Amino acid sequence: MFTGIVEETGKVLVFEEREEAYLLTVQTDKIQDGMAIGDSVAVNGCCLTVVAFDSESVSFELLGESVRLTSFSEMAVGAGVNLERSLCFNGKIGGHFVSGHIDTLGKVEVLEMRGKDYYIRVAPPPEYMRYLIYKGSIAIDGISLTVAEVDDTGFSVWLIPHTMQVTNLNERRIGQHVNLEFDLLGKYVEKLLPDYSRAIS
Repeated sequence: MFTGIVEETGKVLVFEEREEAYLLTVQTDKIQDGMAIGDSVAVNGCCLTVVAFDSESVSFELLGESVRLTSFSEMAVGAGVNLERSLCFNGKIGGHFVSGHIDTLGKVEVLEMRGKDYYIRVAPPPEYMRYLIYKGSIAIDGISLTVAEVDDTGFSVWLIPHTMQVTNLNERRIGQHVNLEFDLLGKYVEKLLPDYSRAIS
């Protein structure tokens, strides 16, 4: 479980398909503190398991399914990735609850500076639009953000300059894909409501 508050942006050193699995190695500065093999780390919002680490990098193994269903399919050496260690209940909890299980990809349609802030519009597949509400929570590449606008085909968020400075969104371009995870609450409500309706009818 994560909060969507990115701890640091790492740089991809290795991303390659091997016989056993895909290997991803990321250059890092902070997240190794207290780390152990087997720990969970959100990489661009995708929950991955640590298989090796040292003072300068962390490595993960990925399933082929994880690569196929996320923006890792477009990953390149040198790319910046958002990193967050799993949630600890002994400190501050910001953002919102993020599972690290990517729901789908969204395409960046607009990313531009407006005034002093940044504006990004993302179009997910139509069947996922039902999970978006005005002022609701959304995780884009693992970043906890608030939906500022939503219509029939996409949604928008506003970004403060700090978010652009400390995450990989400063590398994103129009037409690229980002990982999306929608608010857990909405998905549970959708699942439970039909059963509840049948129970009271």
